[in-house]
Amino acid sequence: MVSVVQNVAIDCADAYELARFRSGVTDRPLHPEDQPGARETQVMLSEGPVLYFNQVPEPKTIKNRVHLCLRPETSRDEEVDRLLGLGATFVDDHRNPDGSGWAILADPEGNEFCVLRSESDRTAMS
Repeated sequence: MVSVVQNVAIDCADAYELARFRSGVTDRPLHPEDQPGARETQVMLSEGPVLYFNQVPEPKTIKNRVHLCLRPETSRDEEVDRLLGLGATFVDDHRNPDGSGWAILADPEGNEFCVLRSESDRTAMS
């Protein structure tokens, strides 16, 4: 017997608004029953577990020990620009002059995530 990952849980101050941001990032819908003010919301990914947002009273205080890594369909740098336009903030730059590496961004509540190279970025380097 094995366990199956049901969801990736993200504690936050405003579950609905953070889920809306991640919905924009992934271009995937919120759960149909989710409404503004909901204390629990979900982003329904096309594959794998759902992103589950749980409203908690305490604020984020330290760096995430678990985070999402995104591989965009467009170039990494175009995706970084798009996500900044959605409300992400730039945290750290691990991109290298040869095109390898990644960028670290944070969502509107400060939860870090990485933007990796796209498949087209990787192919261009081969």
